[in-house]
Amino acid sequence: MQIGLREVANRTLRVGVRPGNASRPPLLLFNGIGANIELVEPFVDALDARAIVFDVPGVGGSPVPALPYRPWMLARLSAELLDQLGHDQVDVLGVSWGGALAQQFAFQHASRCRRLVLAATSPGHLMVPGKLGVLAKMASPRRYKDAEYMYRVAGDIYGGALRRSPELAREHLRHVRWSSDYGYYLQLLAGVGWTSLPWLSLLRQPTLVMAGSDDPLVPLINARILATLIPHARLVTLDDGHLFLVTSAAKSARLVSEFLD
Repeated sequence: MQIGLREVANRTLRVGVRPGNASRPPLLLFNGIGANIELVEPFVDALDARAIVFDVPGVGGSPVPALPYRPWMLARLSAELLDQLGHDQVDVLGVSWGGALAQQFAFQHASRCRRLVLAATSPGHLMVPGKLGVLAKMASPRRYKDAEYMYRVAGDIYGGALRRSPELAREHLRHVRWSSDYGYYLQLLAGVGWTSLPWLSLLRQPTLVMAGSDDPLVPLINARILATLIPHARLVTLDDGHLFLVTSAAKSARLVSEFLD
């Protein structure tokens, strides 16, 4: 992954570009809440494809913005980044919080999105929520800053492999590049009131919806809703939790690669 700072539409973004197979468009990835580029690298390495990912404003190495933003603003920013990188069309993958951005991009810039992958995500504000205790833990960025706390709660929040093997949280934390609490709360604020339900039926991209069977944060029913309402979508369930792209990287990458091919 070649990582550097870029000036895009009067914003400074930390952008990662992974060279790879040029037989298909590059994969534009939208990361989860509070997640920097490095957290998705295990999946990108397993995928072995061209990929583009960036730290959203206020996360990782991208400076904190002066004002809050909305998903449509980040979708437009992503399109301007693609212009700068010279890509007319991409495949798009969004995980968790980033799934909202992926849906927004596919709707807002439909001609630039060839295929869509939605992983461990939901239709936004109007979703079937996880357990209240899990959501309360997610409301704070403490897990990214306090390693011992992360080890205690990783299984409760993410389920799957992290429930069975809490020590995997150490490997996950190793890639964390924390920026600011304010940037984290801006991400939470961006999702308030946003939903894709009114226009999911208008998406025309072939779509792969992926979900973990043990996801305490985004229950499986949300993936079923997405797969039902998006016209050309199919659902794949993995025997894992919310972070299956990382904890089941090889299997996830194989499924995504087969779909994109």
